[in-house]
Amino acid sequence: MNVPDPLIVFPEGCRHAQFIKRYKRFTVEVLLDGEIVGVHTNNTGSMLGLLREGQDIFISPALNPARKLKWTLEMVNSCGGWVGVNTSVPNKMIQCAFEAGILPELAGYTDIKREAKVGKSRLDAKFTDETGKLPDLWVECKNVTLVEDEVACFPDAPTERGQKHLVELMELAKGGCRVAMFFFIQRNDGKCFGPADFVDPQYAKLFFEALKAGVECWPYEAILSVKGISVGKMMKF
Repeated sequence: MNVPDPLIVFPEGCRHAQFIKRYKRFTVEVLLDGEIVGVHTNNTGSMLGLLREGQDIFISPALNPARKLKWTLEMVNSCGGWVGVNTSVPNKMIQCAFEAGILPELAGYTDIKREAKVGKSRLDAKFTDETGKLPDLWVECKNVTLVEDEVACFPDAPTERGQKHLVELMELAKGGCRVAMFFFIQRNDGKCFGPADFVDPQYAKLFFEALKAGVECWPYEAILSVKGISVGKMMKF
């Protein structure tokens, strides 16, 4: 199989380490070169079933030399392959994929605004067409790391914030905008996608209401390697 060049390239100096434990919301302990080191994680979900003592993980050096924690958790070697746990990746990927012109759902749009304000909050991306032929497109991006019975599921922990985003997207759809959820599935053992009703029943309820209201669902597989990350095919849901 031909593996595409990564759209998001990991920086130089990334390392393998061994996971020890997660002891704070944004910190995990790892074994690196025989020393216990604190590593930053931006993933506030449960990372259900992924973190086991002694497993191989992949970390990147902090770009800010003044940062207290000098490393960031990128991937976990689990469930038969790499699983991407950096929750900033889907937001970056939607822009990279747009600029590369590889997502058919974005065809015709000419501009992107990241962290676009709507109401009292922000959504991850707003796409516009300078010709005015296409409606504004609002997209919220989510990172998927949970697979249950070969179904890639979101979320992996109850999320009031995620529920709020679905409500906001439904309101935008009612107002005539085009809206979508970009679920970036950063593991390779899922066969289809669905909301995790066994984790957050309210999110699952709102998810199906959103589909009926016209919110589009884009569950795309990630292609992961120690070089970086790209986009694979869209998954059935």
